[in-house]
Amino acid sequence: MFAKRQSVLATTAGAPPVRRSLRENLAPVGRILKKPPVAVAGAGLLLLGAAALFITVLGDPRAGAPSARAALKREAPVAAPAPSGLEAFSVGAYGSWQDLAADGGAVDPALGGEAVITLPNGATVSGNGAPVTAPRVAASPLPAAPIAGLSQPGPNGPLPAIATDGRVPAQAYARPFRSNGRPRVSIIVGGLGLNAVTTRAAIERLPAEVTLSFVPYAEGLQGWIDLARAQGHEVMLEMPMEPSGYPDNDPGPHTLLASAEAADIQARMNWLLGRATGYFGVTNYMGDRFANSDAGMTAFMTILRQRGVAFLDDGSMSRRPGAWARASANRIIDEEQNPTAIVAQLNALEALAKGRGQALGTGFSYPVTVEAVARWTADMDARGLQLAPASAMTQRPGR
Repeated sequence: MFAKRQSVLATTAGAPPVRRSLRENLAPVGRILKKPPVAVAGAGLLLLGAAALFITVLGDPRAGAPSARAALKREAPVAAPAPSGLEAFSVGAYGSWQDLAADGGAVDPALGGEAVITLPNGATVSGNGAPVTAPRVAASPLPAAPIAGLSQPGPNGPLPAIATDGRVPAQAYARPFRSNGRPRVSIIVGGLGLNAVTTRAAIERLPAEVTLSFVPYAEGLQGWIDLARAQGHEVMLEMPMEPSGYPDNDPGPHTLLASAEAADIQARMNWLLGRATGYFGVTNYMGDRFANSDAGMTAFMTILRQRGVAFLDDGSMSRRPGAWARASANRIIDEEQNPTAIVAQLNALEALAKGRGQALGTGFSYPVTVEAVARWTADMDARGLQLAPASAMTQRPGR
């Protein structure tokens, strides 16, 4: 075999190469493509290629158009600033309650899917933002303010004062109370004067023994206090005090500051106390930082004592004595704003009163709070309790 191959090579050596046509060169390929399996496969590949080209060119309306790329950098979102105390003390903060009807109608508790709680007396309380539907309470008027001899002119309005005969605002403007020997519960509803609907509901639908607390920044403040007293409620004024995080966390203008001198506290209290007359006492709005200031609290309490005004705090300043008379709340009833939680806190107040003889709770004038308090207090007598104004919980220092 090897010799035969050599002879062939020798025969062809030096011969010119044989030229073949293109057809002859492609003839083997044609014979392969004519085979049925290869032909089918080739047709399929051709179809797929055509489809891909069609989609690439016609499927993108921008195919073939000029293009450019640019690097984009997304700015980090800016956190919204926390509202100041003055912004919180505004009607805008109560926008969700602005559409409530003044009188209100029947409320279907099934609407909205919110929590609905049924009290032992059959009343229901809903947390769905419905208007207060508790019945109006008959008026039990208190003397109109100002009472002669209990005020003196101030730089921004009349200031409370001890009368020459020894009468003091803390007693004269308080709702009279006589104990019947039963455990007593007192409730303060605050934040009033900014929203007309909820303020009027609290005044007209809460029992006269419920104490009402008003915001000093409210417009027409004296008119609201006069209306509350005409219905029978004793009233208080809220004192904005410096909290942690101030000034980002700002209770509003005329806030009592922990670092302030006694003269500055005096000037700010003159503005706050001069906003209206007819209140028996004041309460704090915020103020955990101010409460830790010995100098600030001493100046504050001294002014109240000199003017015959009581101080009832929300429970955060119970160790601070002073003022003409003092009391501290045992519970805040609506830190969780739903009827089940609020009624649970009211029931806890009841248990505390039955164990200790008395209990004091505070809450904000949310519609659900006003509704719950109105319904819960309706049958206190049948439960062996006595509803008392908050002034009945105060004690004189050293007594």
